[in-house]
Amino acid sequence: MPDKPERIEWQGKFITARTRGKWEYVTRARGIRAAVILAIDADDHVLLVEQYRVPLGKACLELPAGLIGDDDSAPDEDPSAAAARELEEETGYRAERIEVIGEFYSSPGMVSESFTLVRAHGLTRVGPGGGTESEDITVHRVALAHLPQFTEMARARGLGIDVRLLMLLAPGITGERT
Repeated sequence: MPDKPERIEWQGKFITARTRGKWEYVTRARGIRAAVILAIDADDHVLLVEQYRVPLGKACLELPAGLIGDDDSAPDEDPSAAAARELEEETGYRAERIEVIGEFYSSPGMVSESFTLVRAHGLTRVGPGGGTESEDITVHRVALAHLPQFTEMARARGLGIDVRLLMLLAPGITGERT
């Protein structure tokens, strides 16, 4: 399949629909990527955000995240800097240190988008969070021990649940917390 030509079927400001042979998929425009933040505080509480997602038609429970390089003035933005900015903007918490875990792909059969997963260490609350003026984000600080119940209650309220929460719901995946 790599030898088949790629065609752009449609392009917007943030996404591009493409075809290659029989495959249809979506890419981020202009090389935009995402940073996803795993923020667990010293008391074993994880920071989650809840926000309305147009493609789902409902609110979704997620790890804090944001785009890297979506501002034309910073196309080469560092993933750690973007993650630190987004963490504070969305949750009101500042990290003493950001550790890059690695690059991952969300849904590789349909979307070429990758995200850089980072771990935020040394959290301090510095503001209310909630995102920018165009976002309506609710911040949740949830004890890891109660995350399965919290997630089920969110699902019962009709929220979508981001797949990345699986790493916290599956025992042993997050490893030692410092």
